[in-house]
Amino acid sequence: MNHRSRNRYRQNRKPGHPENGSAVHHRADPAAFPTKVHVLAYGPDAVEEHDGCTIPQIREIMSRFPVTWIDVNGLADLDFIRAIGEEFKLHPLAMEDTVSTHQRPKAEGYDDYDFIVMRMAPCIGDDTTEQISMFLMKGCVLSFQERPGDDLETVRERIRQARGRIRKQEADYLAYALIDAIIDAFFPVAERMGERMEDLEDRVVQNGARDLLAQLYDIRRRLLDLRRALWPLREVIGGMVRDESPFFSHDTRIFLRDCHDHVIQMIDLVETYRELSSNLMDVYLSSVSNHLNEIMKVLTIISVIFIPLTFLAGIYGMNFNTQVSHWNMPELNWHFGYPLCLLGMLVITIAELVYFYRKGWLASASKLDKASIDKAAQVQQMRETASPAPAQDTAATAAPSAAKINQR
Repeated sequence: MNHRSRNRYRQNRKPGHPENGSAVHHRADPAAFPTKVHVLAYGPDAVEEHDGCTIPQIREIMSRFPVTWIDVNGLADLDFIRAIGEEFKLHPLAMEDTVSTHQRPKAEGYDDYDFIVMRMAPCIGDDTTEQISMFLMKGCVLSFQERPGDDLETVRERIRQARGRIRKQEADYLAYALIDAIIDAFFPVAERMGERMEDLEDRVVQNGARDLLAQLYDIRRRLLDLRRALWPLREVIGGMVRDESPFFSHDTRIFLRDCHDHVIQMIDLVETYRELSSNLMDVYLSSVSNHLNEIMKVLTIISVIFIPLTFLAGIYGMNFNTQVSHWNMPELNWHFGYPLCLLGMLVITIAELVYFYRKGWLASASKLDKASIDKAAQVQQMRETASPAPAQDTAATAAPSAAKINQR
């Protein structure tokens, strides 16, 4: 994780600071993106879009349309964010959670609005999720994003082109559409991770390159980031489906059941891929261990071969005088003593190699042992089981068919 991403999860206030929403009044994070406002207002017969609106302009637009989506990108301008909160009478604690981008996904009900915090899937080119905070009130959805770029363009296009039923519904249906788009955006991310793990699996089994360890750790970190975003979200969506809210109609809560199903599917995929990455890590470590064992085995065999040869060379390298005693190595005076000594060494070496071969100690160093092969087969079976799921879910959610769009 890069330096900016690590710092994002730090608290914006000192420990023990009073919980009065004062974080909105503090100096903005230097790494925060500039604040930009996009207003999308619509009704059954018309739609308007505006960028960079002031609060009086927003108030005037809301008076002319039944539904208004106020999307604030970037949290650098805390003065404007505080003014927005005062205009809509948002609770200071909710505003503090909005600018403190380390919040756990949650849904809270207030007298005049519902407050929803979620995490959006990382866009291509980024590696971390970002927080999005939404305030659902009568006739308006107010959203705050950490940075520009999101996966909500499909919702904007549906509003612009009047596809489906969204232009005929109230603000609660817009909130549902945003939640659904945020959840569906996780499926392509999981699919890309599945493709990466498929490639890493082949490389791990084939050669066990050293750089694979860093890539496996990177995938595990990203899967953990997705898990942190999705597990609390399941509880949030489930509570929104079960609990009565004056801002979510009964018909819209029925649509939220579909979001709950998608969250559960996404959690299943993430857990499957996390287990798959763990098994890949085991295969990698087994491959490295086996390779090291093969190297040590070759070195040991070479050492064992030279031990008796060194013994013979050491004996006949000693200085003895055969004229003093016939026990002083009579072989030194043999006519063919030197060739016979070399021949004896050769026979000993061949006998050792034959013995090692029959014991199976001279197997190819490029092959994994039976345990590693079984582990690789298990990983392959898990990947084949999990692979159809992201493709099917992505086709059904991240890139919905025309029939599904028309139904919405």
